[in-house]
Amino acid sequence: MASNGYRNGILKGSVKVEKLSPSSNPKPSSIKSKTTSTQVSSVRRSSPASLGGVGSGVKGDSGVPGRVRVAVRLRPRNAEEQVADADFADCVELQPELKRLKLRKNNWDSDTYEFDEVLTEFASQKRVYEVVAKPVVESVLDGYNGTVMAYGQTGTGKTFTLGRLGEEDTAARGIMVRSMEDILADICPETDSISVSYLQLYMETIQDLLDPTNDNIPIVEDPKTGDVSVPGATLVEIRNQHSFVELLRLGEAHRFAANTKLNTESSRSHAILMVHVKRCVKGSEAALSIENGNGSHMSKNFRPPLVRKGKLVVVDLAGSERIDKSGSEGHTLEEAKSINLSLSALGKCINALAENSPHVPVRDSKLTRLLRDSFGGTARTSLIVTIGPSPRHRGETTSTIMFGQRAMKVENMVKIKEEFDYKSLSRRLDIQLDKLIAEHERQQKAFQDELERITIEAQNHISEVERNYAEALENEQSRYQKDYKESIKKLEEQWMLNQQKLNSDRARVEVKQEPLDMGLAVAELQKSLQNEINLRKAAEEEVNSLKSQLVQWRRSEAVGNAEVLKLRKLLEDEEHQKEKLEEEIAGLRSQLLQLSFEADETRRSLDRGGSGKILTGLDSLMSQVRNSQIKDSGNGQKAPIVNLFEQVGLQKILSLLESEDSDVRIHAVKVVANLAAEEANQEKIVQAGGLTSLLMLLKSSEDEMIRRVAAGAIANLAMNETNQELIMDQGGISLLSMTAADADDPQTLRMVAGAIANLCGNDKLQITLRGEGGIKALLGMVRCGHPDVLAQVARGIANFAKCESRASSQVWYSSTGTKAGRSLLIDDGALPWIVQNANNEASPIRRHIELALCHLAQHEVNAKDMISGGALWELVRISRDCSREDIRTLANRTLTSSPTFQAELRRLRIEC
Repeated sequence: MASNGYRNGILKGSVKVEKLSPSSNPKPSSIKSKTTSTQVSSVRRSSPASLGGVGSGVKGDSGVPGRVRVAVRLRPRNAEEQVADADFADCVELQPELKRLKLRKNNWDSDTYEFDEVLTEFASQKRVYEVVAKPVVESVLDGYNGTVMAYGQTGTGKTFTLGRLGEEDTAARGIMVRSMEDILADICPETDSISVSYLQLYMETIQDLLDPTNDNIPIVEDPKTGDVSVPGATLVEIRNQHSFVELLRLGEAHRFAANTKLNTESSRSHAILMVHVKRCVKGSEAALSIENGNGSHMSKNFRPPLVRKGKLVVVDLAGSERIDKSGSEGHTLEEAKSINLSLSALGKCINALAENSPHVPVRDSKLTRLLRDSFGGTARTSLIVTIGPSPRHRGETTSTIMFGQRAMKVENMVKIKEEFDYKSLSRRLDIQLDKLIAEHERQQKAFQDELERITIEAQNHISEVERNYAEALENEQSRYQKDYKESIKKLEEQWMLNQQKLNSDRARVEVKQEPLDMGLAVAELQKSLQNEINLRKAAEEEVNSLKSQLVQWRRSEAVGNAEVLKLRKLLEDEEHQKEKLEEEIAGLRSQLLQLSFEADETRRSLDRGGSGKILTGLDSLMSQVRNSQIKDSGNGQKAPIVNLFEQVGLQKILSLLESEDSDVRIHAVKVVANLAAEEANQEKIVQAGGLTSLLMLLKSSEDEMIRRVAAGAIANLAMNETNQELIMDQGGISLLSMTAADADDPQTLRMVAGAIANLCGNDKLQITLRGEGGIKALLGMVRCGHPDVLAQVARGIANFAKCESRASSQVWYSSTGTKAGRSLLIDDGALPWIVQNANNEASPIRRHIELALCHLAQHEVNAKDMISGGALWELVRISRDCSREDIRTLANRTLTSSPTFQAELRRLRIEC
């Protein structure tokens, strides 16, 4: 047996397996240099039909040869093998120091194979990562594409090696988790980025493990470069290790797995993790500026940065298996066929590449198309093959070893991918432009603020000058006024002095003329005295006149007060008289009603030809209706209603429902409602026309009390199946629906909901009730939010769902031969409210909703709607946590009997 390839970066020639002579090969560090300047003379000719072509995204056309490195890992015996193979030796013998493996044919003959690494069953996860995946991860960080893939029989530890999260035991972390740790530790978060896609290839269909609704994703190939991509997959940017582990956990939850004889959790799909690493090359801009002879700051700012893009692909292949050993059957058998076909296509491609065949059947499988770059392409690829020690599986172990031997003959042309990041340059220019705009705005704002400050200071200065001028003007005016007053005062003093001097001169002149004018002065004094006497007499007369008027006014006031007292007394007498008249009117009204009823009774008696004897006691009816408070609890408290019914008669009580007096109607409808609560009275009330009268009251009355009590009476009558049909025939559900739409009072809505809930329990009326808006009326009343109203709504939905489940179990197919349609409740939009209140705190609401969910689930045609609406989770919760054993048993039976529910629970890996 011959092997040809690299081991740890050293080229090996074609020699026998037992003795291999290494030859020289460029060191791995040369791969990290720019490929534009790398010329390799001893490069193996790339096959034109290789799995991966040369991409135009790389910086140069030449590449570095790199063989697919293959490591083998032995799984220790499991518990079953320790018992079954206790008397047999392992079929595999490892020589890790020589990197050899011996596969025993029998006790005296064996075949020897060499690999790049041989890992015993005691090898730690860290050592596996360092020898298999770490060189690939370092190449990806340097801008190359890299692939790490696990191949082997089912149950040999492929998923353990690659995808183990290691949450309980840190040492058990797999290659995926350790690779991301090294990548995150090496990149710069400010300039570099990492994005991840997680896919599975299941039954030749590519599905997104991060978004299960995104299935059947197409593969896109670049016609120029031949690069393969899946642009329809979800791409998540990774910032820290915790988010990556959560992403892996989410993907593993959506991956298909099944229980086989070889493995209890056998992967039924190929899992593909794609990690895209984008790194900015440090110092590239300075180097380019020096090469171009232009090191100015401006040219550096406008030069695009150099970016290296590397892609790490980690492939966890589903295990190859034989049907007779795995025990696959049914759908699991179809999965196994699909897995074996895709692995067979991969083996054919590797055989063609190893033999330099002119044709490589890449398009035989989507797996080979996805791995086009990993074998014979431009990626650095490491393959780990996992085997088991059991001699029972010697054939599968041999096939796995031969697959690894053929893969070691495949050579890739590893190329670095460097490109100018024009988008980054555009973003940087945009940021710089935004900074300049912001700086301009700040300067403009500062200029405006400075201008406003100068304006305010100028205005303050002008105001201060104006204020100082006003104060100076005011001071000057006050000074002038003070001087003016002082001048006036001096002039007045001067005038007084002049006047005194003049008076003294005049007095001297009058003394000289006094004897001459004495007679004239006496005459003038007498005349003035007489005038004064006349004025005094006139004043006395006027005072006397005013006194007489005052006396008259006091007398008039006394008379007025007496008249007011008389008028007040007359007003009080009028009020007493009015009260007596009102009492008399009330009595006359009752007598009038009595006479009218007696006249009606007399007319009916005469029509029947009777003796004319009329039942008396209507006055007692009126007094009891007006004065007694009818209560609902206790047999002794219902005695007045029974006595009233026996003494007066049902017909007279029902006639009061048409009274013009609203109080009479209210009390009468209360009497009828209490009578309707007794099953013995319901038939009599319906035969006497009481149902029709109650429906008319519900339709015509605007009084909230009357409508509430009438709805309660109808709810009591609706407990009888015969009455239910009569209510529907007379349009009762339409009237109840209109009342529910118009009413706001919770008690009224409770009565209406109770009546509709009773009607929902009749199998014969479901189509009519739904057609006349009964279900929508129930759902409309949830706007009230009152617990009693919601309890009645839940009871009605439970009754309706129970009737539907009973009907679906009796008549599974309609008269046309087709399967019966889904529930009318789901058609009317009741499912969201049912799911929302399935775990309501109020036990009456929760109990009815749980029953409704169980009854809806019994009809298989409702299963898909219930799954999409979230009802399946509530059914699982009811089957586990419901306090009532009968409901819990019904939920378990329903989940077990439904194929659709069972398939969804298996898909979600939920045990019920």
